[in-house]
Amino acid sequence: MSYRSERQVVQKPLIRYAMEAGWTYLSPDEALRLRHAETNAILWDIFVQKIQSLNSPAVDLLKAQDIAGRFIRVPPTIEGNLQAWEYIKGLKTVFVEAEKRERNLRLIDFDNPSRNVLHVSDEFSFTNGVHTIRLDAAFFINGIPVIMVETKAATRLDGIAEGLDQVRRYHRDGAELAALMQIFNLTHMIHYYYGATWNTSRKNLFNWKEESAGKDFETLVKTFAAPERVLRVLRDYILFTRKDDELQKVVLRPHQMRAVEKALIRAHDPIKRRGLIWHTQGSGKTYTMIAIAKRLVEDPIFQNPTVVMLVD
Repeated sequence: MSYRSERQVVQKPLIRYAMEAGWTYLSPDEALRLRHAETNAILWDIFVQKIQSLNSPAVDLLKAQDIAGRFIRVPPTIEGNLQAWEYIKGLKTVFVEAEKRERNLRLIDFDNPSRNVLHVSDEFSFTNGVHTIRLDAAFFINGIPVIMVETKAATRLDGIAEGLDQVRRYHRDGAELAALMQIFNLTHMIHYYYGATWNTSRKNLFNWKEESAGKDFETLVKTFAAPERVLRVLRDYILFTRKDDELQKVVLRPHQMRAVEKALIRAHDPIKRRGLIWHTQGSGKTYTMIAIAKRLVEDPIFQNPTVVMLVD
């Protein structure tokens, strides 16, 4: 299958389904105009505008531009990716002169999803001055690149392996862009895979079809790219951990996400007092527990609860 037909059969339908799910399409030229340059990873104009509206009156134009500059200059490493995620989560602060104190900076409104602007673009070209990469598709929230997508033709037997190699090359040759991206997708239309950026091991590539078994490509794209789901994944289901001083990153699998959501529903129930999540070996019990504990602690309805975790 030629590159042209690959675009027609896989890439363009993906963009169309994303638009139908709630994302606004930007042509490569439109995206470049908003970025100002191929060396800029964010949709600069949109980022600056949204950071002002979401943090008014604490952030004016000059301060928004300064924040944008600092955001795109996070280190091109997994450590920088953690910093970018902290910005996205609202964990970074900005000093408010009028109040003489630091206030949390909001780049994305997770509580009111309709306040965010969502874009998807294709043939997204980025250069760091030495190497140039071109993503098949990229998703943006408030101008922030959050998902990179690599598409392959269904006729290519090794398409997913080739796509994963491409994602690894994007990390190597376009680390400045990868430092901001949080998730990557690989698809050859039959399957839809996802993983956490800066964790490109094949064993940590998850098949979204596990949740949508037997569904077609349109359903796979629309269920994964559903705006509220993407927001939940960014806020709740990406975890950074340190082991032996080495920073690692994971994104939860569909069954782990379901377990967390069901546990929160049970915890909110005023009558039921206990619950059980049944796991098998290798199903990710520890990360599921960590995600549940985080949600319990962060949920104001529980008024800063004590959470006890026992690990054998």
